[in-house]
Amino acid sequence: MIWVTAGFHEGYHKRAVQHSATMDPHQSRNIEERPEPYTAEVKGSLPDWLTGTLLRNGPGMFTVGETTYNHWFDGMALMQSFTFKDGQVIYRSRYLQGDTYNANMAAKRIVVSEMGTMAYPDPNKNFIVKAITFLNHTVPDFTDNGASNFIRYGNEYFATSETNYIRKIDPFTLATQEKVDYLKYIAVNMVTSHPHYDKEGNTYNIGTSIAEKGKTKYTLFKVPSAPETETGKSPLKKAEVLCTVPCRSLLSPSYYHSFGMTDNYFIFIEQPFKLDILKMATAYMRGVNWASCLKHCPEENTLIHLIDRKTGKEVATKYFAGQMVIYHHVNAFEENGHVIFDVIGYDDCSLYDMFYLQKQKDKPESKGWSKPVYRRYALPLHVDSVAAGQNLVTNSLTTATAVKEADGKLLCMPEVLCEGLELPRINYDFNGKKHRFVYAACTEESAVATELGKLDTETKEIVRWGEDNCWPSEPVFIPRPNAESEDDGGSLILPLCVCAGMCLCVSQPVVQAP
Repeated sequence: MIWVTAGFHEGYHKRAVQHSATMDPHQSRNIEERPEPYTAEVKGSLPDWLTGTLLRNGPGMFTVGETTYNHWFDGMALMQSFTFKDGQVIYRSRYLQGDTYNANMAAKRIVVSEMGTMAYPDPNKNFIVKAITFLNHTVPDFTDNGASNFIRYGNEYFATSETNYIRKIDPFTLATQEKVDYLKYIAVNMVTSHPHYDKEGNTYNIGTSIAEKGKTKYTLFKVPSAPETETGKSPLKKAEVLCTVPCRSLLSPSYYHSFGMTDNYFIFIEQPFKLDILKMATAYMRGVNWASCLKHCPEENTLIHLIDRKTGKEVATKYFAGQMVIYHHVNAFEENGHVIFDVIGYDDCSLYDMFYLQKQKDKPESKGWSKPVYRRYALPLHVDSVAAGQNLVTNSLTTATAVKEADGKLLCMPEVLCEGLELPRINYDFNGKKHRFVYAACTEESAVATELGKLDTETKEIVRWGEDNCWPSEPVFIPRPNAESEDDGGSLILPLCVCAGMCLCVSQPVVQAP
């Protein structure tokens, strides 16, 4: 394990892992940005093949003046970059200085609402200001606080959350640039922060169109690659709608955070975890946040939409599963007449509630949360002339089943590979193809990750790494140039360490074949 100290205090020690499953105060305190590049301290020796820049994004400011965000995901976006060259690491960090950041800083308090925090006008403001604020929240104009991820469209990079606003950024200096509204290019009100990329440089994503021309639907779209010399034109001007999927409820679309893609298919999960649009429109007046408008409907099934990428149409077979809540797809691939996809599933929607800052102070046993389960599903592609009641999964790769119902639909039951993994990543060279290894954060005691794990999906064994008083982030696997195997490379992890502030770990042992 190589450590790169790029934070607040120096220091490092290694001993038996004795984590607290509650959120450490360091995880919800304001972090000071460091916009000027500096050479971080490296403890160990970096692989000589490791070159390039790692961009990370996430909440970094939780208190503005006397006001505090309620939810960890609401914190203002802090962008970080780690540039690797000649065994050195150059670090810098900057806050995303969009409309939300600037408004909050000018007011010296939180004045822009986030999903888990409803902002109200200063009680000292006059009636007119309060009335205008109310009207603005009745038809909400969402935040541009893109603290979830970075997306590449064409040659440009954007900080994103899941609203219709994204912010272009300079990936070298982390400077904030223009604000982009998806609605000017595609009729989508919300868009995932987990797109897919192909080897040609095209980007694929999905968003929700709410009551557009009287219909609510899910819209899959493609933003094509662009020549390196192309500048000045928004890549979204070339966005192409690939297909639309009707929502089963006009005013209660499904919430989703990611989707699956193979060489020939898209996999979209319409889960019974929904956003109540009418409640959202009245949330400000009722004194509740927008997150309270999410509702879990356990009496409903989960619909699995399998879409042909060439035709843009759903396949004729209808697939469904029992109720579940999914945030992250792991991967999907085609194998012997089946589309197989892996997800991290939950029995309820308690995960989001776990990240309310007040909730994070509770002891693990008092939280009552649903543990993440690694589930593998198999969708048979050929179902003609098969009798009802028969399992159509004939792939030896999995024990998942898909039983034909009397109405012709297939009830899909998963194979459970393990529990307690979240924020899954694979070697992205295997995206859409059969993979063996998965790198993820271990979240067995609570939603706060305490270790990094490498799952072998064939043996179901997990190799773990952890340090005392360190909370690892989502790992990023970097394959070695000319790698000879899927797991030939290293994982980059950005843990928060009480002893060393914000660090970067380059993990090699954990990604070698055990």
